[in-house]
Amino acid sequence: MMPAQRQALDELWTSYGIREAGVLNPGLLFGRQAPLYLEIGFGMGDALLEMAGAHPENDYLGVEVHLPGVGQLLLRIREKGITNIRIDRRDAIEVLELLPAGSLSGAFLLFPDPWSKKRHHKRRLVQPPFVNKLGRLLKPGGFFHAATDWADYAQHILEVMEASDGFVNLADSGSFHPRPPDRPMTRFEQRGLNRGHVVKNLLYKRANSIL
Repeated sequence: MMPAQRQALDELWTSYGIREAGVLNPGLLFGRQAPLYLEIGFGMGDALLEMAGAHPENDYLGVEVHLPGVGQLLLRIREKGITNIRIDRRDAIEVLELLPAGSLSGAFLLFPDPWSKKRHHKRRLVQPPFVNKLGRLLKPGGFFHAATDWADYAQHILEVMEASDGFVNLADSGSFHPRPPDRPMTRFEQRGLNRGHVVKNLLYKRANSIL
């Protein structure tokens, strides 16, 4: 970690970090009732910070285990005076288990680790158990937005999501979605574009029926 990132982590974690060990209560975490959006694996926090700044009426929960990224986001939260972000440093699956059913209006998974080697594909986050957990947390009509520049991971996510009867593809069934113009650019996305990769977006709505 850079010294400034470490300092931000030391000074700001008590204000923006989640330290509770049990079930998470969004109303208590943010001190208000507002639509809650989750970003899993926010990296350096670019997209999360931009979304929170553009939509102060919403609350945003970011999950990231990479401490330099956490420290960098805390630095920028202080610089911009953002108040509607909270950060959890635990594993994403653990956090999903601790959130109340129907507590999320939307969830983002932007440029996750692709685990590109075939023997590591089972470590990819988007698997049927993950989708089932996410379906429990999203309100009916809530969305899941994934994006990746790894073609085989995009196809994997598409196949897993299409096999779930709890979600509706907001593009045609079996199709990728155009890039939403309001989705912030991340440095991981820009890196992929610089390498000539094609970014695939997947956007699904939680079905009205309860899973």
